[in-house]
Amino acid sequence: MIKAIVTDIEGTTTDIHFVHKVLFPYSRERMAEYVTANEYNPMIVPSLNEVRQQLTPTATLEDVIQQLLSWIDHDVKMGSLKAIQGHIWQTGFEQGHFTGHVYPDAYENLVKWHQAGIALYIYSSGSVKAQQLLFGHSDFGDLRYLFKGHFDTEIGGKKEATSYQNILETIGLTGNEVLFLSDVVAELDAAKANHINTYLLNRDHQIIEQNTHPECDSFSKIQVL
Repeated sequence: MIKAIVTDIEGTTTDIHFVHKVLFPYSRERMAEYVTANEYNPMIVPSLNEVRQQLTPTATLEDVIQQLLSWIDHDVKMGSLKAIQGHIWQTGFEQGHFTGHVYPDAYENLVKWHQAGIALYIYSSGSVKAQQLLFGHSDFGDLRYLFKGHFDTEIGGKKEATSYQNILETIGLTGNEVLFLSDVVAELDAAKANHINTYLLNRDHQIIEQNTHPECDSFSKIQVL
């Protein structure tokens, strides 16, 4: 019996193009101005220091900004970048520059599963803050009430089996009580190594790599209840 569902965001609940064509360009355009204005902001300083550690302790602010822009351009999953992007995106969401895209079938079934008493969690490479912003300002309004918890790469890399073991320990369930949804086969493989049930979301039927997981193109086709 499935007691909890853990879902990815990009390509699963949300169009992957929303992140790459809306959120990333928005943060890139505003990165230099934001970092310059918040160089001494206690909320930002730890992230800037992490970037300097990747470069050199004497790196200038301009060096830090250029590194952050480079990470955006190459979609590098760095915690310091994600944290700063989260603050920039917060402004965008709160000022109504965009809303968080959620597929209608994902919304309808997340609500149904929540009402059925299934615990819902998010596991994404985006920071917990960014996750909460997206679902807090979604196309369907504030959906944060649906989720019992959020995980990002602080729990571990999404293609690492130990990450899913850590999630199971955190939520207090065994693998056969949990379902993980993703559009990335390697992530599903890592979850399956912990006996977690899996579903591959192949929304546009573009995933052609070898796959041993149940597959669907919509949340509506996932058998849970």
